[in-house]
Formats: sequence, structure tokens, C-alpha cells
Amino acid sequence: MVKKTMPHLDPTEKQIVFKIVYFGPGMSGKTTNLLYIHRTLTDRYKGEMLVLDTEKERTLFFDFFPVSLGTVQGYSLKFHLYTIPGQIYYEASRRIILEGADGVVFVADSQADKLDENTQMFRLMMENLLSHGIDPDAFPIVLQYNKRDSNPRLKLGVIEKELGIEGMPVTESIATHGRGVMKTLQLISREIIKRFQIC
Repeated sequence: MVKKTMPHLDPTEKQIVFKIVYFGPGMSGKTTNLLYIHRTLTDRYKGEMLVLDTEKERTLFFDFFPVSLGTVQGYSLKFHLYTIPGQIYYEASRRIILEGADGVVFVADSQADKLDENTQMFRLMMENLLSHGIDPDAFPIVLQYNKRDSNPRLKLGVIEKELGIEGMPVTESIATHGRGVMKTLQLISREIIKRFQIC
């Protein structure tokens, strides 16, 4: 059974809370994205960064208020940002973190030899969404081609072609330099709010 995801409404605080998960293969730049975002945001609008260390990779979480997006029906907006562990054997952790997500940024590694890892992890993400009763075709997903300073690098569109998907919003980034990171966040935030207002 496919269901619609809904954000958490907090009538006491007059907040709508959305959850964004950064998904992708190991070492693709998910953590680098979140660290840059947290470093860039003003202290007034962000929570503390929480880090859960696994054997080979970290899971990060923090929340923030996107003041640039204003309010919806008198409610202020709040986003929870998470990364997932990218190693294949952390499947259970990924499923738990993805539960309740309102949107996903898939961080792809642009290095030329990483196509198989990217497509394998993307398929796992789609399977995880379906297992939570979420229709991936109607779910906000932004594909971020990270590490665009790699040489050689994957051509834009190759991941979508390999997976047979069309119409997904795509961004380019070099997360280590912060390039394209905030643009990606703005894009997924707007996609989530747009879908929420339509539902």
C-alpha cells in the first residue's frame, strides 16, 4: 500500500516540521554537505549538530529554520536534516533514518568509476521508500552530482539514463568548497513545501 508522507505539525509551537535525508554511497559527500550547511547558517536559526559514529562512517543530524521560505498558513517552518551511513551493510540504519522523511537529497559521487555504486545505492533508496509505503514517483528527490572537480568525472544525465528515470531535479556541487550545497538545500526545501501545499 502506497501512502503520502506528512510533516509533523506542532500546534503548540505553531511549527511545521519537515525531515530531509541525505542519501548516497559511502564517501560521496553527504557529511560534507551537512557540515557546510551547519557552518554557513546563522546560530539563531540552527540547532546543535549531533553526530552518531559508526565503525566507518558518521550519521549527522541538526535542525534549522529556513527564514527565507517564510511561513505556511501561519506556521513557521522547521527542517530536520539527516545523513545516512553509505556503506552497504548499514541497511537497517538507513531504513530507520529514512522513515518519516519528507524529501531526499541523493548525493552521487561524480568520480568516473563510481557509476555502479551510485546506481546500486539509488535502487536501494527506492526500495527503502517503497518499504515505508512511499511512492518514489510522487516523492521529492533531488539528485546532486557531487565532486564535480573530479577528473575524469561522470557526465550529467548518466545516472538517470542508467536508472531509466526522467524529470528529477538535478544539481552540481563541490561540497568540500561549498559550491552548489545551499542551492541543493533550497531546491529540495521548495520541492517539499510545494508538494505539501498540493496535498
